[in-house]
Amino acid sequence: MTVPEDILIHLVDDDAAFRRSLVFLLESMGWTVASHASAEAFLAAATDPAQAACLVLDIRMPTMSGLELQQVLRQRGWQTPIVFITGHGDVELAVQAMKHGACDFLEKPFKDQALIDAVGRAVKLGCAAREQMARCAEAKALLDRLSPRELEVARLVALGLPNKLVGRELDISEKTVHVHRHHVMEKTGVGSAAELARLMLRADPAALD
Repeated sequence: MTVPEDILIHLVDDDAAFRRSLVFLLESMGWTVASHASAEAFLAAATDPAQAACLVLDIRMPTMSGLELQQVLRQRGWQTPIVFITGHGDVELAVQAMKHGACDFLEKPFKDQALIDAVGRAVKLGCAAREQMARCAEAKALLDRLSPRELEVARLVALGLPNKLVGRELDISEKTVHVHRHHVMEKTGVGSAAELARLMLRADPAALD
């Protein structure tokens, strides 16, 4: 699997020896790994969710547990796939983590190949999420070029309203709508109402609700 060079796999585990062995294993597969001894250390170091392909996370740690870290990341809007590592008796917690969006969990002791397979699946999901974030950011940047009035016109045009109805909705002339519509198409680089709708939905899935 080809992974972009600026993508990281974050590993969070308080057991130093175990952490070193996992770093060695994952790096042997060609992945770039950043290891952290605690959830707090991870939060201090990992500030860019776009760089994180996946997170390999111990479910039980001092001060802040893996589950608590998962909740913090959810609150911050991170969509990074998480592979939880669990000890004996933690499977129920791992299932809870899966319900909250984790993509996999491994119970210690596990085989090297099981970790490699789990991380491989998570990296694919992480890279797909990263591409989606990039498309969303690009769409938002294009729409940010519009004035507030142009954005109002864009939304109604994307909903399929003809110029006359857009003008009636916004209490402006049809000629003014035509001018705004031309500016919208020019600034965003789209050629039709359908393309405009797709652009707005990439920026915000609820934009046309």
